[in-house]
Amino acid sequence: MQFNHRGNMTFKDLNLGNPIWNALDDLGYETPTTIQKRAFSPIMSGRDVMGVAQTGTGKTLGFVLPLLRMWKFNKDRFPRILIIVPTRELVMQIVEVVQSLTTYMNFEVAGVYGGTNIKTQVRVLDNGLDMVVGTPGRINDLSLYGSLKMKHIKKLVIDEVDEMLNLGFRTQLNSIFDLLPKKRQNLLFSATMTAPVEKLIHEFFNNPMKIEAAPSGTPLENIDQTAYQVKNYYTKVNLIEHLLSTDETMSKVLVFTATKKLADLLYNKLEEQFPEQIGVIHSNKSQNFRFNVVNSFHEGTYRIVIATDIVARGIDVSQVSHVINFDIPEVAENYMHRIGRTGRADKKGNSISFLTEKDEEFKVNIEELMSTKIPILEMPEAVVEVDKIADHEKPQIRMKQLVRPTVSEGGAYHKKKEILTKSKLTRAQKMKKKRAKDKAKRKG
Repeated sequence: MQFNHRGNMTFKDLNLGNPIWNALDDLGYETPTTIQKRAFSPIMSGRDVMGVAQTGTGKTLGFVLPLLRMWKFNKDRFPRILIIVPTRELVMQIVEVVQSLTTYMNFEVAGVYGGTNIKTQVRVLDNGLDMVVGTPGRINDLSLYGSLKMKHIKKLVIDEVDEMLNLGFRTQLNSIFDLLPKKRQNLLFSATMTAPVEKLIHEFFNNPMKIEAAPSGTPLENIDQTAYQVKNYYTKVNLIEHLLSTDETMSKVLVFTATKKLADLLYNKLEEQFPEQIGVIHSNKSQNFRFNVVNSFHEGTYRIVIATDIVARGIDVSQVSHVINFDIPEVAENYMHRIGRTGRADKKGNSISFLTEKDEEFKVNIEELMSTKIPILEMPEAVVEVDKIADHEKPQIRMKQLVRPTVSEGGAYHKKKEILTKSKLTRAQKMKKKRAKDKAKRKG
């Protein structure tokens, strides 16, 4: 057994081979995480595996390492490994990880996703690949196009499957499954086990072995969770400006808002105080825009990024110092996804939540899920509490207005009534004339 100076298991304990060991040494990776240790042997055995792991537990290496160890060079260079993820950002991140791990191997990998010219990706596939990483829609398009030869796939990985189903990719996944060979190894990774995920496993997987890095809802131990009781939106703005201006440890901060509109609103406000240090991403932004923001955040150009839940899974940036829940999520599981962006790779992280009076129910649900209380901090004296409430915080009163047509409006109902009346009068007049005519004939 190989152990590091702390007495922990190292990657040398895993049967990875010299090329991968050398790459891990170059990257400075020494100790595998829980999911990496637990997933290695079952995946190497060739059986189907279902992994439940929160964001930040190192699951990408958990499935990539054994797949690379099992890979064998083939001259045809038809892809044998297919990895499906929900977003372009995750595609790029996994491709980068694979490329860094195959420095000493003759291994070709590429990412495919929508929003770019499909013909360029067709040419990449035609040149030959060992692994394809992509989003469901583009993978489906390329397979139907005939460029991605699905019959050669031996290993299938579906990562962030719960998010993929939430985004409505079930139809594309079904189409991909129909094209894949029946004899293959399936690997699925998800942060939560929902009913749709279980249904997918039941339909397409062969008695998978379940591996759990931490039960769903278990908070990561290396994340310091705190919260502030905040009066309203404008007070939240004052608080976040104060924290970002005074706390030097906030070197890389990810801020979550409830909606796209609030993300843009907060960005416009903070950008005045922190020019060229801040970015914003949500589903209304183009893929290129989102990718550039994440890249700037990763490289340290941006110190702050504001995001919504829908792109939370696509942000995989190391050394995020703080996650700030500007708006606490209504779904408790989403809180776990958010805070999992910090405290990664055994590093300490911090999460701070801003709680208004209406958020108490959501806070209770989160604490019940985690079986952990989130401590409340005292509001800094320098932060001004504002009485004014924002437009989006005002009660929305919506009343149905019933509009009744009047005679003067010339509505269809009155027009019809007028026609019917004329019709009745005409018939009456005809009958009167007929009776008068008949009477005249009798007298004659």
